[in-house]
Amino acid sequence: MAGPVMIHVIIIFMNWRKWLDEFALAGKGILLAAREKRFWCGFIPSFLFFGLLMNLLSGGTAKFELMAAIGFPESLKIIADSFLAIFGINQPFLDWLPIFLISILQGILIGIIVLLWNKKREQNAENLQKAGIITGLIALGAGCPTCGATLITPLIGAIFSTGSLAIAGTISIVVTIIAIIISILAVKRLGEEVYVIIINEKYLAKKSKQESKK
Repeated sequence: MAGPVMIHVIIIFMNWRKWLDEFALAGKGILLAAREKRFWCGFIPSFLFFGLLMNLLSGGTAKFELMAAIGFPESLKIIADSFLAIFGINQPFLDWLPIFLISILQGILIGIIVLLWNKKREQNAENLQKAGIITGLIALGAGCPTCGATLITPLIGAIFSTGSLAIAGTISIVVTIIAIIISILAVKRLGEEVYVIIINEKYLAKKSKQESKK
């Protein structure tokens, strides 16, 4: 009896070691990617864009309706407050953390894709499709985790009664968690890929340099 149990424990341990090794490799790939300017060309705009978008959607469509009502000059104040909220300014911690985390992950993801776009254009279509799926999940789950306001709240409210709005908060949290998990897995996979590409690129450059000296 102890034998099979021990085998299962060893298998689980080996799988965890494998996952940890893969995440470590992906981390090295992200660090290597961060040394390239093209990575930041994708990371910074996407991080700011998704952070701003999710903070604007933190109350469902209320902020957009208010902006439409008060006009352009006054709307700039709402946009500025939403922009500052990306960095946690005047924002409850529990509301800020998931938005910031998703923005960081999405920024890293798109930053790596931009880098791979230049290094591996002919194989980039699949990566762009993955980014689109993750972007959709993030937009769907964008909302305030504390108050339960979410982009899908008006849809649920239109179909069911007002009491169903409480369900929207739970759905928002679940979808946001799913978006974070998918983002982490996508970043892991692309991190591994960019690591292999950059290391191989450095190896070929070093080899070419050595051959040119001969």
